[in-house]
Amino acid sequence: MSFLSTGPIENNLVGGVRPTQTVTVRIDNRNELLVSTVQLQGFYMSGGLRTLYVSESINVAPNQVITNNYFADLDAFEFTFTTADMANDPIQISFWGKNSTGALVTAHRLVSSELLGEISGSGATGAPVQPVRLG
Repeated sequence: MSFLSTGPIENNLVGGVRPTQTVTVRIDNRNELLVSTVQLQGFYMSGGLRTLYVSESINVAPNQVITNNYFADLDAFEFTFTTADMANDPIQISFWGKNSTGALVTAHRLVSSELLGEISGSGATGAPVQPVRLG
């Protein structure tokens, strides 16, 4: 199994409005023969607590791309993705924060290579985005 995470993303008010209102998750199954399943969970953080508010199991057909939108007008949130081993299940995931007009919020943009830790760098809040492998 592979466990991928955005890490905690701060979304504090700027001028009375949070930068990100919704997030778009794009899942791409690059396998030409096998269906893949992604367990997606979204959490919001408030008062020192992490609370689950999105939980979905998404089946992605061979060569299929699925795009889903989720509420994110929250002070802080995190999304996690659990898949089969990436060597046998070539899923690509990108995560895009969007403002109230649907424009991308650059600070809340993570592509698969960042979620996977292939490119060293920082996440939305400056913390490195690193995967955790289970099993």
